Amino acid sequence: MRWLPLAPTTVLLLLFLAGPIGYCVYIAFTDTQLTGQASASFVGWENFRKAFADDNFRNAVLLTLVFTLLSSIVGQNTLGLTLALLMRRATRPVRTLTGAIVIGAWVLPEIVAGFLLYSFFAREGSLNALLGGLGLPEQNWLYTLPILAVSMANVWRGTAFSMLVYSAALAEIPREVAESAEVDGAGGWRRLWYITLPMIRRSIGTNLMLNTLQTLSVFGLIWAMTQGGPGRKSETLPLFMYDEAFNKSLIGYGTAIALLLLLVGALFSVVYLRLLREDD
Repeated sequence: MRWLPLAPTTVLLLLFLAGPIGYCVYIAFTDTQLTGQASASFVGWENFRKAFADDNFRNAVLLTLVFTLLSSIVGQNTLGLTLALLMRRATRPVRTLTGAIVIGAWVLPEIVAGFLLYSFFAREGSLNALLGGLGLPEQNWLYTLPILAVSMANVWRGTAFSMLVYSAALAEIPREVAESAEVDGAGGWRRLWYITLPMIRRSIGTNLMLNTLQTLSVFGLIWAMTQGGPGRKSETLPLFMYDEAFNKSLIGYGTAIALLLLLVGALFSVVYLRLLREDD
């Protein structure tokens, strides 16, 4: 009878998690369409073969990896750690102000943040006004470098999570360790590389995994800024999936792409978990 207290939770997981996932798996192997179809037919692996033969799908995969690398693995992770380290030495008013600004960007709804950053990167936006005031060349960032623009926007919005994770991890490091290294003549960079980073490596791995999974699913931010354009220069997998499933009404094909996106996230998770296990 020890399983009895877990029964309600198990039923809810099967009903609201395993059930929808199982139904999506079934839809991915059919030619289900949103409109103009009497009944769906089972097509086997045809949707997946179509995806791997589609140049637009391969472009979306590449842009998704670039977006994830720039905005999550490099951008949010590095900036979050930097802010956490700087805030340890900052005065209380500076910590309060910096935390309010960074966390304020994080708590904004994704679509609101997208419109704000569209007005910042647009041709007549705040960034070009600042560059023009400094005598630097202006450009239409959302047209010439759209994937870089949306990556920077995601860094701005999501860095707070990394900063909070690393602030908590750094607070657990005994001050005596850093003070002993300083007495022994270790400089700031050596203390960071040989003491701080090794002692928070589990937090780094956990933060990377959670940030990567969140970034892979970003939709509203990119949609509000570029809608995947111009052309398909910023169309990541979530936007490509939406276009195929709802604009072109190919629900079966779009669901197959969603499962492939789920597989990409699972692969990242396996890599991070193996790295954490090796650290143990």
